[in-house]
Amino acid sequence: MVLPHHFGEVARTVFAGEHEVRHAPILVRRPCQSQLDWKPTKTTTHTNVPTLLRSCFLWLSFLLAACLWSSAVQAGGTLRVLAWAGYADPDIVKTFEQRTGAKVEVSYIDTDEALWARISKNQAGDFDVFAVNTAELQRYIQTALVVPINLRAITNTQRQLPRFQALAKIPGIVHGEKVFAIPYTYAEMGLIYDRKQIKTPPTSLKALWDPRYQGKVLLYNGGSHSFSLAAQALGSTTPFALPTAQWEGAVEQLIALRRNALTFYTQLDDSVHWFQSRKAALLFANYGSQQFKQLQAAGLDVGYAIPKEGALAWLDCWVITRSAKNLALAEAWINYTLEDGPGKVLLDRQGLANTTAPSPYLRPEDKLIWLEPVENVERRNQLWNRIVSGDRASKVLAP
Repeated sequence: MVLPHHFGEVARTVFAGEHEVRHAPILVRRPCQSQLDWKPTKTTTHTNVPTLLRSCFLWLSFLLAACLWSSAVQAGGTLRVLAWAGYADPDIVKTFEQRTGAKVEVSYIDTDEALWARISKNQAGDFDVFAVNTAELQRYIQTALVVPINLRAITNTQRQLPRFQALAKIPGIVHGEKVFAIPYTYAEMGLIYDRKQIKTPPTSLKALWDPRYQGKVLLYNGGSHSFSLAAQALGSTTPFALPTAQWEGAVEQLIALRRNALTFYTQLDDSVHWFQSRKAALLFANYGSQQFKQLQAAGLDVGYAIPKEGALAWLDCWVITRSAKNLALAEAWINYTLEDGPGKVLLDRQGLANTTAPSPYLRPEDKLIWLEPVENVERRNQLWNRIVSGDRASKVLAP
């Protein structure tokens, strides 16, 4: 999850333990000795009065804004956070509360549908900040449930890796030159393989279709991702927007993939169980490095590879609701989560990469394809369910 913003570049910094605490500017103007000893002289100096007044006005405005920001963040209050498990652990929340004097109320969701239900209810009036992936983010923007974010308030974005600072290059984050989200964590859908059965790391998605692994491939049970996967295998450059001419080919591709399937999973824990108990050779890792970490923890000798076609990847971001009661506090939360502490917790406890340090699961040359909304999620799911049930292509494509 994510945390706070700071006012300008003259903030005072205090260190508490291993964490850096930034406070609003404290400006003290002390007279120099020449000012203390000043005596009038006969020298006349011409002063540009309008310029002087304008400078004084700007200076006073700066001080007023600093005071308002400081009181907004440090006067306490309550921050209402909606997040996925592991994004706002109690110790992470406690540190933020100690810094700000605020109380943080965290609620959790486990599906995109549950997230939409909680935020859309009461026009986002129940929460101040929440985490959402870039594909899902679009409907929150379209329904005006989230507001643009002031990047100047999120100074820790300067700590992020270059690919996460280039927000305009991440689909869905910038609309009309306004930034609606701050990247927080991500996972790529790579390939996990049993080192005993597969000696050489797979380099292509086509390994999922390799007849040598018939009946030994563990697949994710989801229509949207499966059709994007098929589109990638067919060489499509638009895996989230299948043109009419490619639907039949994608269906044939997925029917062929079904023949290699050991079984289909939906939950992370299920994938670990099936991989171990049924001795799978290859796994399409919908949960990416999280799955890899859990399989290793289960004592399995597994490897992790990113295919040359690129890995589909979700990117969760912090966003601020239209009904946020304390904007500065919401910004402070986002800024805080971009520090080393919260980022390390994500990696160590969840196996999730953060946006401020290179992922140990990726090489510099690995390509990630950020998820985008698909052209027709209902149709993808309908056709996928027919494929899983064993239908032929003609029946799958029937109206």
